[in-house]
Amino acid sequence: MTETPSHKLNDGRTVPAVGLGTWPLDDDAAEEAVAGALGLGYRLVDTALNYGNETGTGRGIARSGVDREDVFVTTKVPGRHQGYEKTLASFEESRRNLGLSYVDLYLIHWPLPRVDLYVDTWKAMIRLREEGLVRSIGVSNFTADHLDRLERETGVLPAVNQIEMHPRLPQEELRAVHAAKGIITESWGPLGRGHDLLADPGIVAVAEAHGVTPGQAVLRWHTQLGAVPIPKSADPGRQRENLDYFGFELTAGELERITSGPRQRFGGDPETHEEF
Repeated sequence: MTETPSHKLNDGRTVPAVGLGTWPLDDDAAEEAVAGALGLGYRLVDTALNYGNETGTGRGIARSGVDREDVFVTTKVPGRHQGYEKTLASFEESRRNLGLSYVDLYLIHWPLPRVDLYVDTWKAMIRLREEGLVRSIGVSNFTADHLDRLERETGVLPAVNQIEMHPRLPQEELRAVHAAKGIITESWGPLGRGHDLLADPGIVAVAEAHGVTPGQAVLRWHTQLGAVPIPKSADPGRQRENLDYFGFELTAGELERITSGPRQRFGGDPETHEEF
């Protein structure tokens, strides 16, 4: 089994340094992917109610034979369930789907600023943490202003902000905010989600210099920047590759070369994107 390092969260808990993403797998594919990945050594699994695969993810965890306490399970409350009472009910739905007594990390999937319910949602998540149903709470796709408002109105900072991050969108400013506030950056779409990122000449050159794949070079870039990448793969060989990138180190020049391509956001803008 591959051993991976971990990061300490601002609530005293720890999160593995790399995880398995499950979007857009269905239940059956998620079960296979999760069971296989845990067998390879993954210990962080990321799902969401909106992915439609929490049930399969839970089955994969159970089938893996890995002790529940050794698996860090993340899921997310969808936009349609934002608000205090709806969030509490949504969590129970997710918990039933997963077949788990608790969740390690619960995230607000998108801030939906027009709807303006993310603070009430956050208050419900604080309650879930206080009741021991959730070990850690965080957010996804939040901007610096959204984080400031949570802190101002509740006094509780997220442990994690899961954001789109890859070499075309390095998120320097937001990562600096996270560092100042003690928030861990998690990277969704860390390999570019099927775009041409891994064919970038700069990334290919860095990978060749270390005798690794472009994907491994990019995942190493995330790790050296202090972020937790969550690559999705249902292929056992690719899963193994995405876990095996801790044996080399990039220079400062190589880190810069990996981000030398054009800036590009592949997903939604957190200020305007609405996903219910």
